[in-house]
Amino acid sequence: MSSLIGDGARLVDAPTGQVLEGDELVAEVLRAGERLAALPPGVLFARIGADLDGVLTYLGAFEAGRAVALLDPGLDADLLTGFVRRFRPAAVLGAPGAPAPDGYTARDGHWLRTTSDGIEPHPDLAVLLATSGSTGDPRLVRLSRRAVLSNAGAIADALGIHRGDLAPTSLPLHYSFGLSVLNSHLVRGAGVLVEPSGLLERGFWDAVSRHGATSLAGVPYHYEMLHRLRFDPRRYPSLRTLTQAGGKLRTELVAEFHDTMNAVGGRMFVMYGQTEAAPRMATLPAERLPEKLGSAGTALPGGALSVRRDDGAETTHPKIVGEIVYRGPNVMMGYAETAAQLAHGDEMGGVLGTGDLGYLDEEGFLFVTGRLKRIGKVFGNRVNLDDLEHAARATAEGIEVVAAVPAGDKVVLFAEGAGAEKCKAVSRALADRLHLHSSGFDVRPIDTVPLLASGKIDYRVLERGL
Repeated sequence: MSSLIGDGARLVDAPTGQVLEGDELVAEVLRAGERLAALPPGVLFARIGADLDGVLTYLGAFEAGRAVALLDPGLDADLLTGFVRRFRPAAVLGAPGAPAPDGYTARDGHWLRTTSDGIEPHPDLAVLLATSGSTGDPRLVRLSRRAVLSNAGAIADALGIHRGDLAPTSLPLHYSFGLSVLNSHLVRGAGVLVEPSGLLERGFWDAVSRHGATSLAGVPYHYEMLHRLRFDPRRYPSLRTLTQAGGKLRTELVAEFHDTMNAVGGRMFVMYGQTEAAPRMATLPAERLPEKLGSAGTALPGGALSVRRDDGAETTHPKIVGEIVYRGPNVMMGYAETAAQLAHGDEMGGVLGTGDLGYLDEEGFLFVTGRLKRIGKVFGNRVNLDDLEHAARATAEGIEVVAAVPAGDKVVLFAEGAGAEKCKAVSRALADRLHLHSSGFDVRPIDTVPLLASGKIDYRVLERGL
């Protein structure tokens, strides 16, 4: 397998109804690759949305062997300029209207480097993805061609993707989960419905119905919203597969969506991954979900999971909690925080310490319990912020979206749509649960929790507002 475009692969552009498949799709991708090959040497930055031109740009770069960093088109212009100065890409495709940085010229909607100070990327490097969304000072995850292709194939095998499937672009392409949906369908000769409006928009669901989409991918926030909107798969007869990754969804909602899909002959898959693994590492088979509720599944084909204990030793012994370690051909080459690192080879050796905490059961099913670094302190007592969020949601009916951030010697929890009295009740419940004073849990109402383009909670925005 050397190409992302399998036999029978097709792109369906929802806004225009245009379908690219077979020789026509291959020709369009080759034309895009030829245009990119004519640009100055070096890595490319591409600000792409979920539109046909963006998809073709990505595929053209991949098929032409041109290393490309996929960036959020909503990235602040000043942050983008600083990012460009740090990495000196050959070009910024789809550049904003702001003036080009020093050493670049604006041409045909792009910034093209006019100097010779770019770094030639390592020949194995194929895709770069930023780790911190649209805020902060992102570093790039360096993914090889082998990593991207092997993960696409493994996901397709785990989900049973075939030529008759059609997946909509429910997630941004610069987000690893969204990109993997594209990759895993095209590599198996299936279809991708290019729909830019987003999963919570009416136009998206109209396109799902009109074109007969067969699957849907979402992060926990999306499923919380679908739950609020009383999602009913009977309204979309072609839609028979749901996949969830990007964080831990409430166990009761996993069960609810499984039951809802099972009632119409469909499937619900829970998945676990990180950008650093191109991105997915584990899948919970739909038929095992009821008996393994709360699990993220077993390692993808070709991968292996273990747990690193406090003493540094790794184990697959059941029920031992530690840092989750993944091994597989889809592990990144390493990070790039400077331009020089774009030329580095593989620095990981196929081994990824995920920074997540969890354990394996007797059958090797993974249970993720939190993050090593998602820790706050309440009067000197360490508390896991992920656990606090889950506990807060369990204490009061109607609170479904909670975001916890550290704030000195207390924790602030933002509860979406909650009133003042309900916030006080949550604070008291957390205090009783952890045997600490309620003043250590500052629960605040918020109209809408801020999100990254991926649908994940933007904790940085909340922390800056404290």
